[in-house]
Amino acid sequence: MPQDERQLVKRAKNGDTQAFGELVMAHQTFAYNLALRALGSPEEAQDATQEAFLKVWQALPGFREEAQFRTWLYRIVINQCYNRRPTLKREAAAESIEDDDYWISEEFNGPESQTVVSERKALLQKAVDGLPSSYRLMVMLRFQQDLTYDEIASVMNLPLGTVKTGLFRARALLKQSLSVDDRVIEWAL
Repeated sequence: MPQDERQLVKRAKNGDTQAFGELVMAHQTFAYNLALRALGSPEEAQDATQEAFLKVWQALPGFREEAQFRTWLYRIVINQCYNRRPTLKREAAAESIEDDDYWISEEFNGPESQTVVSERKALLQKAVDGLPSSYRLMVMLRFQQDLTYDEIASVMNLPLGTVKTGLFRARALLKQSLSVDDRVIEWAL
């Protein structure tokens, strides 16, 4: 956790509403987008995000500071989404298999114009939006928030193997729908 965020958490734990407001400002966009990806409805996502921040405020005195604040917050957001759409957790949990092999990505280093890059990102975003909601969440946590597999498993309350499998399958679906190399998917996210 960044030092300034650590200080904000300490102050908020002691009842400093301004510090908590700064934490909310720092994380509200991603928390909302995470809920939106899970629930598919802007109104539901807004409600889930507000409920999550209320729960964070209420539970903040018990927050263990050795944990990552963002991981803890995102787990609360995901739990709110699970409460609103119980099938979401079942969909994500259904992905479990025993194979722990996972892909290794390479950086994409193509000499492309800004227009081509923008077009690829737009196509990829559209393809990600077309994934099943549990995959979208995993992809968002992994590639947009750079969470580790362990952190994603913690946030989504899923076994590590389920997260690995879900991300593997999400990449396979993206690769299939876009007919592109894995390096492009990794680079564009």
